[in-house]
Amino acid sequence: MLALRTLALVGLVALAHTAAAADEPKEPTKEPSPAKPVPEPRSFVTTHAGRFGGEPVAYTATAGETYLRDAKGEPTASIFSFAYVKDGVKDPASRPVTFLWNGGPGSSSIWLHMGSMGPRRVAVPSDARPAGSPPYAVEDNTGALLDVTDLVFVDPVGTGFSHALGSHEDKEFWGLNPDADSVADFIRAWLTKNKRWASPKYLAGESFGTTRAAAVAGRLEGGDRGISLNGLVLVSEALDYQGSTPAPDNLIAYVTYLPTEAATAWYHGKVQDAPKDLEAFLDEVRRFAVDEYAPALFRGNGLDPETRARVRKRLAHDLGLTEDYVERADLRVLANRFRKELLRAEGKAVGRLDSRYVGDDLDDTAAEPDGDAASYGIDGAYVASFNDYLDRELAVQMDRPYTVSGQVQKDWKWRPVPEEREWEPSYVDVTRDLSRALRRNPSLRVMVAAGYYDFATPFFDAEYTLGRHGILADQVTFHHYEAGHMMYLNRPSLDALQADIRSFLRGAGR
Repeated sequence: MLALRTLALVGLVALAHTAAAADEPKEPTKEPSPAKPVPEPRSFVTTHAGRFGGEPVAYTATAGETYLRDAKGEPTASIFSFAYVKDGVKDPASRPVTFLWNGGPGSSSIWLHMGSMGPRRVAVPSDARPAGSPPYAVEDNTGALLDVTDLVFVDPVGTGFSHALGSHEDKEFWGLNPDADSVADFIRAWLTKNKRWASPKYLAGESFGTTRAAAVAGRLEGGDRGISLNGLVLVSEALDYQGSTPAPDNLIAYVTYLPTEAATAWYHGKVQDAPKDLEAFLDEVRRFAVDEYAPALFRGNGLDPETRARVRKRLAHDLGLTEDYVERADLRVLANRFRKELLRAEGKAVGRLDSRYVGDDLDDTAAEPDGDAASYGIDGAYVASFNDYLDRELAVQMDRPYTVSGQVQKDWKWRPVPEEREWEPSYVDVTRDLSRALRRNPSLRVMVAAGYYDFATPFFDAEYTLGRHGILADQVTFHHYEAGHMMYLNRPSLDALQADIRSFLRGAGR
């Protein structure tokens, strides 16, 4: 009955709007934007040599544009990529190729490119100290994967040098579906141009880049593009956003964030009588989160006083906070408030991307931190070093600036279905794409890399997400690191990450 009344009301409002509109002067029809001239795609090729994974590798770096085209063959967008291809390979078709991107949405591939996977890397302090002012140290990335795979770093439309062409606009590509379609089309175009259809193929994404990786895999596996994959590397997984969205009424996120909060309290010495072994401590926290904390949240006001007192005491211990604060929070400590509360007495706040980092906020009484200490601790070093690398080592000369983080999110369309289909807004979730891809290709393998100190995509959420949604557990492996969202900022974690990915690439899909 309610639905019928609602539909009737909607119909009345629509009729009233139509009648009113009939009396108003009509605005002239807006003419479509004239098509911009489309120049020839640009490419910059340089040759290099280095030692990766203990092996000498000579390679060619190609930084350039690939044009996407519509059904009529007209160019729609230019995707700029950085391809590192090993020289002297007798049969290039037998050599693996890995396509990599970052997230945002709206971020270029600079972070994976210059942080962990590319042949050169920015050497920021490993112990979560700010990188400070220039000059910055850039070094050979000897753990980069060029001994086992060619690398193609991809900048989606609106990031890096990538942009729409002709009469098209960048925002046409800013959405869950058009973004995945454009990246899938780029992969097909790159494979065709470089004669690499027979190569083993991998996708690697970070943060929202893992969202994109799952969506792209769903479009490649079993679709009309006909591209089967060997493996996916998901760095700081974000497939089902419910577990990584701390909001007052989202009970799941209180559970998925608890181990990250506990790890952070442990790192900063706020857990009383804490065990020396972080992983053993976190195993205890996981069990408490699932066996006691989640049921307590579910019971809400029906929770009995004795159980409430026990849960409150354990939460205060694991979070390094007072029982009074936990009680006033109604056993629900929001992640961003935790980041401010943990070190409030010292006038500090911990970082979001990496809670090892500590910032000194102007307002010590605020409920949440003012910005992210991890981000402003490293951004300047990456941006300056990458632009210098483009110019001096890759010889890239473009007529526009390299966009590290574009203004994409405000125009981003999360809608997963076409405009003409009814849809009720919900948490972003691309796990079905990955689940179908795994079923269509039993040889496909997935590696998940997660940092213990990551407040953007908590590690327990990765375990929660990939343990559900029909994901085939025997095709997924997990690796954890004592660092944050960009675990490669910590040198021991970088070394472990590179070793884990190298092992994965050598074994996946075989």
